[in-house]
Amino acid sequence: MTAPRYQDVPATAIPEVTDDDGTQVRVICGDFWGKTGPVDGIAADPRYLDVSVPAGKRKRLPAPLGRNAFAYVFEGSGSFRDASDPHGILTEQSGDDHDLQRETTGNRSLVLFDGGDEVVVTAGEHGIRFLLVSGKPIEEPVAWYGPIVMNTQRELQQALSELRDGTFIKS
Repeated sequence: MTAPRYQDVPATAIPEVTDDDGTQVRVICGDFWGKTGPVDGIAADPRYLDVSVPAGKRKRLPAPLGRNAFAYVFEGSGSFRDASDPHGILTEQSGDDHDLQRETTGNRSLVLFDGGDEVVVTAGEHGIRFLLVSGKPIEEPVAWYGPIVMNTQRELQQALSELRDGTFIKS
């Protein structure tokens, strides 16, 4: 039940580091390779990294123990060790029936990681770029609808009712 907040971060404020093999990491939130991202004050103490690995390279990235982690691939392709199968996003396909289809490989897919102290990725023939997110488990129930996140369905229904009535988050 924390107050919502917004933090505007221009791209120029995000530090970037480049490793010897050409891997580039932009540190959005948290600490990585001696750099600290500009986003702060989030309860789960997350780390958000924008990672680009050159074509054909295999990269090991340290991951804090005891955290949940996932990677969202948004450019190129590759494979991750000790990860779930990719979960593609739903996309609308052009055509007469405008069906939604789930992406199954490469770009626009998400993989979840098992516990461990590193993420290992092998970039495909055109490289891979992904958002690597990790954070402390919140260890609380979660109920959500759109941008509203609460602990119970009852709290969620109350918040939606307040949103409809125009009384949601009035200070």
